[in-house]
Parts: sequence; structure tokens; C-alpha cells
Amino acid sequence: APSVTQVPVAEGKSVQQTVEMLTRKLELLGAEKQGTFCVDCETYHTAASTMSNQGQTGKLMYVMHNSEYPLSCFALFENGPCLIADTYFDTLMVKLKGFFQNAKANKIESRGTRYQYCDFLVKVGTVTMGPSARGISVEVEYCPCVIANDCWNLLMEFMQSFMGNHTPGVPSVFGTKHDSIYSPADTVVQYMELFNKIRKQQQVPVAGIR
Repeated sequence: APSVTQVPVAEGKSVQQTVEMLTRKLELLGAEKQGTFCVDCETYHTAASTMSNQGQTGKLMYVMHNSEYPLSCFALFENGPCLIADTYFDTLMVKLKGFFQNAKANKIESRGTRYQYCDFLVKVGTVTMGPSARGISVEVEYCPCVIANDCWNLLMEFMQSFMGNHTPGVPSVFGTKHDSIYSPADTVVQYMELFNKIRKQQQVPVAGIR
């Protein structure tokens, strides 16, 4: 059951330097690199032609991929359900362009390195929009446990060991799950929330980039 959180850029450092500080801490703990990962998200909005003139506001839909699930594509509606489809869904979206239009400028992704430490899987990613790095994501999963609430204390203790006071609170998705089994869609929802938060943050110049 993974927890996905944003880690702020360290004072006086760039995004890249902060990522290096986090991964160094993990390596000092004894975590080993296990390849790379990528989670991406494209935003679609309802095409104007499909809305009646009742002053309706368009709905947003997010189409996401997670390299951990290479054969799946996730479609999430704003405040709505999450659909898990196969990778042909992308082709379908092209055919639906009369209904949903791709807000290309809004494409956002997180990529980085996967680390294994005992039963934990940790992914530290740089979140980019267009050419620029906008933030840092950390996903931590306790692999043996599929019921989120059973392992939250363990996850938190481990996160504190390398994230210190940036350790997150319980993700909202955990609260809605109670004792049910965690699914890949729950991870993707957490990334969507994190990406939306990063999109909304005002662009402020990051210290440490000369």
C-alpha cells in the first residue's frame, strides 16, 4: 500500500540537488537501486461543442500511465470514478477528440529511480511540466501489506528515517479505503492529487539555480 507525497525543495538548493540529498540518505540506509519509474498525466477537457448553452462548465479528465503497470492506462474524472483500461485507451482518446480535447500544455510527469530497502519500495521522482522541473514526489510502499491502514504506522516510521519533518500525514485515499484492499488506482489517484497541487503552486523562482 503506497503513500505518495510531495517533498519541498530544500532551502538554497535546486530540485535536482534535493533529489540527490534524498537518494543519498536512502543509499546510506542501505537501499539498493532497482531501475527507474515514470508516472505521467495528460489533461483532457470536455470539448465546447458537446456542451449545451446552459452555462455548463467543462469536466476535466486525466489520462495517466504508471510504469509499474505497463499494460494499463488510467482515466480519472474530476471528483469521480477511476477507470482502469488497457493501453489502447490512448488511441481511443484520439478518436474522441470531438468530445474531449487534450490540454497539451498541461502534461505533467514524475520520473526517477526505484529503490528497494528490505520490504519497502521507494520511488523518488522529479516532477516536470514541459522543460522545467516543478517539484519532487516520493512514493513509499510496504510490499507485503495490501490493506493500507494495517501498515500506516510502519510506513510512517520508515519515511521519517529519510524524510524527517517532511513525512506526510495519512493520504486521504487511505481514509476512504478503511479495511479494503489497496489497488493500483489508489496510487494513481494520489499522483493526480500531487500533480494538481504542483500545477496550482505559483511559479516562484527556486533558489540555488544560477
